[in-house]
Amino acid sequence: MKKRDFIKTSGLLTFGTIIAPTMVGCNTTEPQKPVTEEKEEEKKFVPFELPALGYAFGALEPNIDARTMEIHHDKHHAGYTTKFNKALEQSPLAGEDLTAIMAAIRDSDEDTNLRNNGGGYYNHKLFWEVIGPNQGGKPTGDLATAIDASFGSFDNFATQFKDAAKTQFGSGWAWLVKQADGKLAVSGTPNQDNPLMTNIVDVTGTPILGIDVWEHAYYLYYKNKRADYINNFFNVINWKVVGEKMMLTK
Repeated sequence: MKKRDFIKTSGLLTFGTIIAPTMVGCNTTEPQKPVTEEKEEEKKFVPFELPALGYAFGALEPNIDARTMEIHHDKHHAGYTTKFNKALEQSPLAGEDLTAIMAAIRDSDEDTNLRNNGGGYYNHKLFWEVIGPNQGGKPTGDLATAIDASFGSFDNFATQFKDAAKTQFGSGWAWLVKQADGKLAVSGTPNQDNPLMTNIVDVTGTPILGIDVWEHAYYLYYKNKRADYINNFFNVINWKVVGEKMMLTK
């Protein structure tokens, strides 16, 4: 071997000896991090808001007067909304949707605030939606068919619904409910209970129409004539919205 080649070869061997130890065990690829299951994100509590009325306070006159509507919405419903959110802040149900909250409420001291104020929030929210100006009359289409199938006729339904509202002792509601089997039923509940509260009420299902028979809903205008209020309520029912709610309910 020529001297020049020998020197080159020796140099390469020497260089390899120097760097080799530093390469031992090296891996240019970063080690993979242990695979861990991602924790399910906790549901974030977003306070419920007072829904807009959607029409003027006086839009339902002469059936429901403007002052009653203003107090009912801006005072009573607003109060339920505030107290409902406050109760939810300390509840494991915070972050659940409204229907799930109603279904989970129990007849217990711990759930009293959720029951009263959550029911008040849900019930009034539905109430504003199923009434409106220039409404009344009779339902049509699928809703009319379902009412006839369940009650025999619209008149039979109206009689049952009005009776449930008139005979509700003290404060409460009367409901048209779509039950789990798809049939419609009429029921009444005390205070702010509703048919979604499966742990509490006898007739369960999804309410698609409700009338508030608390005195704050009618007394300013009708005084003690609850029956007149109930009869005139039929002049403001938005049957189109009621029908839509029936079709959307499983």
